[in-house]
Amino acid sequence: MSQEEEPNPFLPTLASLSGSSCPDWFRDAKFGIWSHWGPQSVPRQGDWYARGMYIEGSPHHRYHIRTYGHPSEFGYKDVTRLWKAENFDPDALMDLYVRAGAKYFVAQASHHDHFLNYASRLHRWNSVEVGPGKDIVGLWQAAARRHGLPFGLSEHLAATFSWWPVNKAADTTGPWAGVPYDGADPDHEDLYLPNREHLVPGCQDVPVSPWYTTNPWWHRRWLDLVTEMIDLYQPDLLYTDGPPPFFPHGMQPALTATAHLYNTSAAAHDGRNQAVFAHKERHERLRGFGVLDVERSQEPRVSPVPWQTDTCLGSWFYDVNAVYKTPAHVIELLVDIVAKNGNLLLNVPQLPDGTIDRECRHLLSELADWMAFHGEGIHGTRPFREGVEGPSGVTIDGFREDRVPWTGADYRFTHRGNTVYAFQMAWPTDGRAVIHSVNTGDKVTRVRLLGTGADSLPFTRVDPTGGLVVSLPERAPAPYPTCLAIELE
Repeated sequence: MSQEEEPNPFLPTLASLSGSSCPDWFRDAKFGIWSHWGPQSVPRQGDWYARGMYIEGSPHHRYHIRTYGHPSEFGYKDVTRLWKAENFDPDALMDLYVRAGAKYFVAQASHHDHFLNYASRLHRWNSVEVGPGKDIVGLWQAAARRHGLPFGLSEHLAATFSWWPVNKAADTTGPWAGVPYDGADPDHEDLYLPNREHLVPGCQDVPVSPWYTTNPWWHRRWLDLVTEMIDLYQPDLLYTDGPPPFFPHGMQPALTATAHLYNTSAAAHDGRNQAVFAHKERHERLRGFGVLDVERSQEPRVSPVPWQTDTCLGSWFYDVNAVYKTPAHVIELLVDIVAKNGNLLLNVPQLPDGTIDRECRHLLSELADWMAFHGEGIHGTRPFREGVEGPSGVTIDGFREDRVPWTGADYRFTHRGNTVYAFQMAWPTDGRAVIHSVNTGDKVTRVRLLGTGADSLPFTRVDPTGGLVVSLPERAPAPYPTCLAIELE
């Protein structure tokens, strides 16, 4: 019997886990929606609020004092009680996401704030016992299942121990100088953690260093909580916010959790794992282990293996000051990523009450209109040859997501069967599409422009390259990247 046919076929070793191929559902999906949502949405001040409110002089610290009071008197434990999710309607939101083309959905199980969005039996600081009084993850899962979507979880806990010792510090100046923040109160150590070892000069710096602690107690605690998530929800995807915990110091907890994830999935799918473990580490040692996730960036060229970009319309948690990506930017990112064998996981920020704002609804509506005609070249496709053609490309530099000034000579390619999908990233001024990636060895039988009623477009060959020249209509069918469906013999 092969490894995937045996009971509990996966062992908690790199050798065993690196042999698991990426399931077809993930390769076909191409586009997912993520709910990066929790108590840190309450102040509407963006990402990392639970940390920033305890960093003297930071914008979050000033906002917190002036809005809620000093964190020695009103701390993060009190913020969690303000989160009510009173207008949360996961089915209505899922309907919007499916119409926008999402083929999988990911819910945040816990961020770095050590607050769980589900009914945990191991940790009292959770959304059922504090705040909303709802199993947020469970409600999301039920909505995803009703809409036929694979369901994933994101966990950001592994870095929590070293991310959050600032809650035990104190102001050094002003009226509260020397007064410890509420994280120093032993009565709430189960939320704020026994992590004083990381409260050292410089711990307020960004990025957090070290990202992962070597504390063995926290390694065991992380594994217990993630095992609970897997047992409760049997996710199709598990995303961890960083390298596999606790790489490079030792990643046995991650191996044990991943083996449990895969074996749980295999038990539900006739012995074949259908789950994905996504992490952010490119180290050669981890080649073949899980799926690479690239936060707010992507790959420069076609990858031989599937991967994922995760990004957000604005800030990760709701931020009244955030500048949102435009529909054009999101669609251009999606096309470029899919052409390189990747998936786009997009966070749509939610207000603390569980709704989304009108700008987000507008973007989803634009995506739905575009995907209705162009999803044919996205979902279920694979990259075609080099995947890219033309002078322009995305900038690969950390967390940069600058919009590209595309030209009519820029194309991104996918294919399904004998149909090549050529996405023209900008509408040309001369009324032609000149494509060199389809060469003289490819016998073209028909060319369609998606989103129009035309059965076929005139085309010819251009010498000396043998490239394809297609005559286009006077007007583009959409104000975003257009797509030629090139049918080959």
